[in-house]
Amino acid sequence: MTLTENTKSFLLKCKRVWSVLRKPTRKEIELTAKVSAVGIGLIGAVGFIISVILTFVSLK
Repeated sequence: MTLTENTKSFLLKCKRVWSVLRKPTRKEIELTAKVSAVGIGLIGAVGFIISVILTFVSLK
C-alpha cells in the first residue's frame, strides 16, 4: 500500500470511530475512577509488601 492509501484508510477508520463516540455518563466515570483507584491501591500494596520482605531479607 502506498502512503496515500494508508492515510485514506486511517482517516476512514477515524471517521467510523468518531461517529460512534458519545459522552460517558456520570455513573460510567465514577465506576472508572473506582476501578482505577482499586488497581492503583493493589499495585501500591504489592510494592509495599515486596519492599518489606526485601528489607527483612537483607537484615539477616
